[in-house]
Amino acid sequence: MREQAAKLDRILKSELYGDFRAYLFSLRERYADRRAFVLKHKNGKEVAYEDISYGRFCDDVEAFGSGLRGRGLADKRIAITGVNCYEWVVAYLAVLCGGGVAVPLDKNLPYDELLMSLKRSGADLVICDRERLPLIERAAGELDKAPARVLMQGAEGSLSMKDISLEGRALRNAGDLSYDSLPIDPGKAAVILFTSGTTANAKAVMLSQSNILINLYDMGTAEEILPTDTNMAFLPFHHSFGSTGQLVMLNAGAATAFCDGLKYIQRNLVEYHISVFVCVPLLIEALYKKIIQSVVKSGKEAVFRKAVRVSNILLKLHIDVRRRLFREVHQQLGGSLRLMISGASALDPATATGLREIGIESLQGYGMTESAPVLAAENKMNRKAGSVGRAMPSVDIRLADVGEGGIGELIARGGNVMLGYMDDPAETEKVLKDGWLYTGDLARIDDEGFIFLCGRKKNVIVLKNGKNVYPEELEALFEALPYTAEVMVFGLPRSRGGDDNDLALWVKLVYHPEAMTDGDGEPLSKERIEEKVRADLDRINDNLPQYKHIKNLIVTDEPMIKTTTAKVKRRDEIAKIMAERKSGQLID
Repeated sequence: MREQAAKLDRILKSELYGDFRAYLFSLRERYADRRAFVLKHKNGKEVAYEDISYGRFCDDVEAFGSGLRGRGLADKRIAITGVNCYEWVVAYLAVLCGGGVAVPLDKNLPYDELLMSLKRSGADLVICDRERLPLIERAAGELDKAPARVLMQGAEGSLSMKDISLEGRALRNAGDLSYDSLPIDPGKAAVILFTSGTTANAKAVMLSQSNILINLYDMGTAEEILPTDTNMAFLPFHHSFGSTGQLVMLNAGAATAFCDGLKYIQRNLVEYHISVFVCVPLLIEALYKKIIQSVVKSGKEAVFRKAVRVSNILLKLHIDVRRRLFREVHQQLGGSLRLMISGASALDPATATGLREIGIESLQGYGMTESAPVLAAENKMNRKAGSVGRAMPSVDIRLADVGEGGIGELIARGGNVMLGYMDDPAETEKVLKDGWLYTGDLARIDDEGFIFLCGRKKNVIVLKNGKNVYPEELEALFEALPYTAEVMVFGLPRSRGGDDNDLALWVKLVYHPEAMTDGDGEPLSKERIEEKVRADLDRINDNLPQYKHIKNLIVTDEPMIKTTTAKVKRRDEIAKIMAERKSGQLID
């Protein structure tokens, strides 16, 4: 095993809370009158905005929690599912501050997986939005123990969070503050998160309050989120990066607005004057490509490049004029955006550099649900192109089974590592060994402790000559192409029905249609598009060793199958491609 990585430097003070009740108390004490959330209310074409203070938010959490207590549900297992919204956050913290167990569920789960998740978690109550209610009702009818149902927003004939909150406020006004002293064991399972996967193989990660709170502490010391920031809650809260990220924003005193959807991101950035945006690399790269495309389309590319060169020279003299020089670009993004934080996979270094050159910092973190979730990250003092930063202050990171090129499996140890997989000791033993979490990610660590991800251990393509190919490394080369929307490199037998151990490399590339036009802006034909991509593929191959050459190409504008955090589902995509190949729809 290689020695542990150097730690991410602490740049700020942070507090380690004993439990989430102490966390909530601290929010009220520090930020009571500050804006915590801005909510949009639509009535036909009319739009109104409502500011929610930290004081009111804390009151709402305690009122809803007291209402749950009054109904005997405060310390139970409570599933939460629906779009990101204010009520979601209130419900989540109310469960944790009452000593209960929160079970965040993906709002897009197919019915069979929803039913199995409710059954496996043993949920006593489901809090959902209106769109999910019919499926929840159907599932309740099939379960031996039907959970109670509560709507996030009110609807005639249904119990809502508002109804329970009114009951809780009545209890508190009458002097019943028993919710505030319910026992909390910070070392016990407090959140159950189902990893992405089918009904049969999704694992249920058990996180304690301590797991999550030490991760908040680490991020509070290492990442500079300001009380003056406005964050846009884009990543789904059922994902650990989304929910923990939201807790980080609250802990910093920042305000939060909610995204209207993927196609409205740029509009929402402008609408709410977003200054901090946490998302996935794919989205950051798409936004940057759109910026460059707009510059090229305006005919100002030469002026833009010259401004970048001048700005870089001035920065070396500690003169920062980026926001003035690139004011027009900043206005397209709302005028306030200063920081983009990404996770889930590595960010293209060229994108990170390009954004920094125009005055927008981009930092990335690395982690997994099993670590609550952040294991390593960048900050302004710790950054190196191509890396995901250094280990978080409370985390030890090493490499196991180091092989060719200093690449090994990344393993981690720290207070944020999960308790285990619920009801699955065999799977737990596979990833938790002697206190170390085996991540399944391949990486190398340089002499300064910077971590460079090489890909998933299970994705490595082993060629017949024994050489290992890391698809993520090759995908980064295609992601740099201006027209790339999505890309996946994979291996298939050289011929249909051929030797499974004799693989050829393939790439499937999804392009942006608007980027495939001629000089007059007319769409290119399918043949011209394939010729263009094939020429770029040949150029990429020319700069690679022979064993890494990609032989086969699939070009399309049809999006790939993805998870809710925009990661391509490789297994599903490859199965689809193999079926098309077998049926003759796809010709080698």
